[in-house]
Amino acid sequence: MKWLTTLVLLVPAGCFALPFAHREPKKSTEELRADYLASVQQAIVGAPASHTVGSLWSPQGVLIDPNADYKARTLNDTVTVLVAVQTTAAQSGSVNSARAFDTSSAITGLAGVSTAHTNPLLAANSNSTLKGSGATASNTAFSTSLTGQIIAVLPNGNLVVEAHRQIAMNNQHEEVIVRGIARPGDITPTNTVASTSLSALEIELKGKGIISDSVRSPNPVVRAILRLFGF
Repeated sequence: MKWLTTLVLLVPAGCFALPFAHREPKKSTEELRADYLASVQQAIVGAPASHTVGSLWSPQGVLIDPNADYKARTLNDTVTVLVAVQTTAAQSGSVNSARAFDTSSAITGLAGVSTAHTNPLLAANSNSTLKGSGATASNTAFSTSLTGQIIAVLPNGNLVVEAHRQIAMNNQHEEVIVRGIARPGDITPTNTVASTSLSALEIELKGKGIISDSVRSPNPVVRAILRLFGF
């Protein structure tokens, strides 16, 4: 047990810290509302000012195009992204080969004397067979819809869209982030755009909580103890 005591002493104290040692105090409703407003205001990108000399007309005006519909086309406009990602990959291979070798050597007579009792002088045979097969398959499916906003308008008119959503429920925190570049024509009259129409698509799904902790591998110290004791 002396070596076990030495192992425990070598482990940093932070590994055995109580879960409530660094727990932050619970924020009130007003503080949560203030943090949310601050994060939203920080995410809003300021549009560059456009001035026209000697005219009241502005290219960013709301009533400039009477035929425009209610679709996202300018900076900070909201748009709904319909995410539907499904990836299926399958690969298989097989090999089947065989090789046989058989030889026999004998002398029927030597100097008029029969050599039947010494035959065959050489007899060899070998047989090798190789047969193998392998297969791999992967399937990924992710479907959701979330509303984001236009964070940039490219010089060619394409729109850079970013959508962000956080879900906290039952001690589990999930965060979904979607980014992509959309053409104005791919935005439907209902102000939605499919993820299949977004170029440079980035989808990030992160989770933290009781579910993520249950499927996450233990730290190196715990793995070493489990391998040592086998329980």
